[in-house]
Amino acid sequence: MSGAFLHTIFDIAAWLVAGAAGYWLSRRGLRFPSQSFELTYIAALVFGAGLGAYLFGTLNLWLSGESGIARSVEGALAGGIVAIEFYKWTAGISLRTGARFALPLALGIAVGRLGCYYAGLDDFTYGTPTTLPFGHDFGDGILRHPVQLYESAAMAAFAAFYVAVVLTRNAFVTVNGFYLVLVYYGLQRFLWEFLKPYGALIGPLTLFHLLSLVILLYAAAMLATAPKVSPVHERAVA
Repeated sequence: MSGAFLHTIFDIAAWLVAGAAGYWLSRRGLRFPSQSFELTYIAALVFGAGLGAYLFGTLNLWLSGESGIARSVEGALAGGIVAIEFYKWTAGISLRTGARFALPLALGIAVGRLGCYYAGLDDFTYGTPTTLPFGHDFGDGILRHPVQLYESAAMAAFAAFYVAVVLTRNAFVTVNGFYLVLVYYGLQRFLWEFLKPYGALIGPLTLFHLLSLVILLYAAAMLATAPKVSPVHERAVA
């Protein structure tokens, strides 16, 4: 079974798991802003995520001395955020609409990264050489950091934390979960980038180092300016 086929299978699985996570949240009695369910909102999100995925993925490929077209989950995340913020600005929406995406995002990345791992060298998401006993040979005889598994495990850990806290009806985490997962994602992704063979852009920092910092700072700013949430509003998630 080819790596590309396995990658596609895990991509589909990631979308299914993300959808199941969203459904599970809705069954917990949480009500999310109606704006995030509107077709125009979804269209803006899909367009921005798709554009960001190919723009940043391909740019990183070229900066690393490789040719071709590539996708990036972090690029998709950044593109989706920009598109939605622009959409909300033009539509006059001041309400924060990302709450329902926290768990689907974490689980989707956790599952999707397994596809990157099984895709092998062709996916260009493998790590740098290592002498550690858990290094993985992707087919060229070199043991490398399986950074895809590092990220998958990290995001699965966040998902477990999020579920545990949401079940306690913690208002702050439930309402601001999307920004919490962005801070966590940006931080762990920044660290893993030091273990990847990507071309440096500024000093030792790659394009995805910088993008991780931008995402992290955006989420931190949103958390710092988050309105206070009363326990009585736990079921009406903003």
